[in-house]
Amino acid sequence: MIYIILAIGAAYLIGSIPTAYIFGKVLKGIDIRDYGSGNVGATNVFRTVGKIPGVIVLVIDCLKGLVAVTLLPAALEKIFPQAVEAESIIYIFLGASVISGHMWTWFLRFKGGKGVATTAGVMAGLSPGILLACLGVWIAVFILWKYVSLASMSAAVALPVFAVISGRSVEYTVFCAVLCMVGIYAHRGNIKRLINGKEKKLVK
Repeated sequence: MIYIILAIGAAYLIGSIPTAYIFGKVLKGIDIRDYGSGNVGATNVFRTVGKIPGVIVLVIDCLKGLVAVTLLPAALEKIFPQAVEAESIIYIFLGASVISGHMWTWFLRFKGGKGVATTAGVMAGLSPGILLACLGVWIAVFILWKYVSLASMSAAVALPVFAVISGRSVEYTVFCAVLCMVGIYAHRGNIKRLINGKEKKLVK
């Protein structure tokens, strides 16, 4: 049991690495939380620091989720044989932990990003097919309306739907449903701006 707790803690710390904050400090000497939307995420870096740094932050945040549900359990199983079994709920715990770390990072007094990129990384490791389907929804919505927030929320809503369609386990479907609700809640400020017509488009 102790090794599972250690793995979950490690996943949280991986997710807690505040990539956007670090890039803002290193490249421009700014606290990304004081600029743009104030969000500690790739989109805000894209807008306030630069396009290339924004893309790099996006990739790193995705990798945090992917590492937590692939390399971390592989290392755990190597150290503790039989600790991680196929379809074990441990993967769900690790995914939830790394996303939580990103959204509520210990390094920034538990105020982080919205978890979209890290969630994508988790899905890449656990369900590539579902990720591609949700990515298709994201791209379609973004092309139509140019709002990253709206595209992200649409993909979040699609997540549990595709989990049901693909016949995933009850535990996994509930996990996806929770991610959907957390994702929508994280975008509550964006929802208000969309309703008021004040949300900024990523591209004109």
